[in-house]
Amino acid sequence: MSMIREFKAFAMRGNVVDMAVGIIIGGAFGKIVSSVVGDVIMPPLGLLLSGVNFVDLSLTLKEASDGAAAVTLNYGRFIQSLVDFIIIAFAIFLFVKAINSMKRKEEIAAPVAPPPEVTLLTEIRDLLSKR
Repeated sequence: MSMIREFKAFAMRGNVVDMAVGIIIGGAFGKIVSSVVGDVIMPPLGLLLSGVNFVDLSLTLKEASDGAAAVTLNYGRFIQSLVDFIIIAFAIFLFVKAINSMKRKEEIAAPVAPPPEVTLLTEIRDLLSKR
């Protein structure tokens, strides 16, 4: 039973739960971005480039023969994945930038209390000046 309690304590720590939520939301966000890129951005871009469908872009390395499939280098899918990555990286950059901006505002808003030594020395100075 000790191992189960230890695992429960580990799994329910704040950092682990926060990380799990972040991973789940990140996966969903990745699917949304992939859909935006594949269904919204790439079709008009392909239309501008004379009707090119990026998913279909490939270089045939070896033709199909005797029931064996052709060997292809699918660089169109790579381009689409690269655009996905750039959009996700930019969105994460904006998110981190917003969080850092909010942290800076909190740091500015909250006055920093002097250390106890400084407070004690100030009190001693004030007492000496009254004499």
